[in-house]
Amino acid sequence: MFGIDWQELLVIVFVAVLVIGPKDLPKAMRTAGRWIGKIRRTSNHFRAGIEAMIREAELEEMEKKWAEQNAQIMAQVPQIDLSDHEMKPLPQEDAAADSQTPEVSPPPASLLPEEQPADSVEDAPSPDDEPQLPLR
Repeated sequence: MFGIDWQELLVIVFVAVLVIGPKDLPKAMRTAGRWIGKIRRTSNHFRAGIEAMIREAELEEMEKKWAEQNAQIMAQVPQIDLSDHEMKPLPQEDAAADSQTPEVSPPPASLLPEEQPADSVEDAPSPDDEPQLPLR
């Protein structure tokens, strides 16, 4: 911690107790803590601003480098003049053939649910019925 040994820290605390006094020492420590917190927040804000500026500068350098590489690549590739070519539409198939949907066959009987007789459905208890407990 800043190159301060525990013995040196003990001497600093002892001198602070003698100079400030034990009664005002907690108030002085709180005040010092607030100042240290403000200094840390300010330094962190300053450091974040510097890092953001460095990132922006690096991005600008990379964009310039990419633009140069793009220009070199474009210079090596021959340019095609499309003004001489005539644009022809693609052949269209019958729209009526596309709009028709194919017939779908029903699923096999093995995949369909089994039918239950009507009597078993009426006799089944409804889910809203509460079970009745025997009374003693």
